[in-house]
Amino acid sequence: MAGMISPPAAIAFIGLGKMGVPMAARLIGAGFTLRGWDLAPPARVAASAAGIPLGASAAEACRDAAAVITMLPDGKAVRAALEDPAVVAALTAETLVIDMSSSDPLGTRALHAALAARGIALIDAPVSGGVSRAIDGTLAIMAGGEGAAIDRAEALFAAMGKHIFRCGPPGAGHAMKALNNYVSAAGLVAAIEAVAVGARFGLDAATMVDVLNASTGRNNATEVKLKQHILSGGFGSGFSIGLMAKDLATAGALAEAIGVEAPLAAEMARRWRAAAADLGAAADHTAIARLILPQA
Repeated sequence: MAGMISPPAAIAFIGLGKMGVPMAARLIGAGFTLRGWDLAPPARVAASAAGIPLGASAAEACRDAAAVITMLPDGKAVRAALEDPAVVAALTAETLVIDMSSSDPLGTRALHAALAARGIALIDAPVSGGVSRAIDGTLAIMAGGEGAAIDRAEALFAAMGKHIFRCGPPGAGHAMKALNNYVSAAGLVAAIEAVAVGARFGLDAATMVDVLNASTGRNNATEVKLKQHILSGGFGSGFSIGLMAKDLATAGALAEAIGVEAPLAAEMARRWRAAAADLGAAADHTAIARLILPQA
C-alpha cells in the first residue's frame, strides 16, 4: 500500500454542504490540492464563493486524486457517488476512499468489501463537533478500517480534527458516530424535559442550567445547547433534526441487527422521527424543545 498522503497531494472532496465546505477549506489551508464537487448547483455556487476549487464533475474531481473524501447525507448517497461509472473509471488501486459521512455501519462493511474487490481501500471516518469545530479544525474523527489505510490519512485528519480515534475494523467509525449521536440526542431530550418540569414547578430555567452544569447532570446539551440555542430562542446549532433522526434510526437498526436489546434507543429513534415529521427535517435539531417546552 502507498505511504502517507501529504501536501500537496490532490484530494477530491465530494459533498460541499455546511460541514463539507469548512472541512475542505481546512485541507486547502494545510497545503493539499483540493477539487470539490456537489450534485446540487446551489452548493457548488456557495462552495466556489467560499474559495473551494471545483471539478467539472465528480469524476473530474476524482481523477488522479490520492484520496477521495465523501461528506454526503447518508451511505446510499455515498454508494451512488462511488458507483457512478465515470467515478469508477477515475479510481485506482492507489486511491484511498474516506467516507466522512454519517453512514450505516453495516452498509459500510458491504461497500468496503465491494471496493476491496477492485483493489481500492476504504476507511469510514465520520466526525462530531458541528460547523464551528469544522471551521477551526477541532473535530472529533472516528476512524474505522485497516490500520495501514488509516495511517495514510493521518495528515488529512490532522488538518480537520483535534481528536482522532481508531475505533476498529471497517464500519466501526460509523457505528461509533451513530451511537455517539444516540447518547447526545437522549441527553438533549432528558435536559429539555428536566427544564420543562422545573419551570412548571417554578424554577428559573437559566438557574437550572447553571445548577446542572455544576452538578452531575452536566452534559453536552446543558453546556452548549440549552442557553445558547434553546432558551435564547435561536435554534441555530447548525445540525438538522432530520440528520439527527437519521442517525438515531441507524443506531436503533444496528442494535436490532446484531441482537442487542436497546429499548431506549428504539424510543429515541421513534421520538426524533416524529419530531422531524412535526417540525420539518430542515429544522435545527435543538428545535425539538418546541415540542417539550411550551415557551420555546
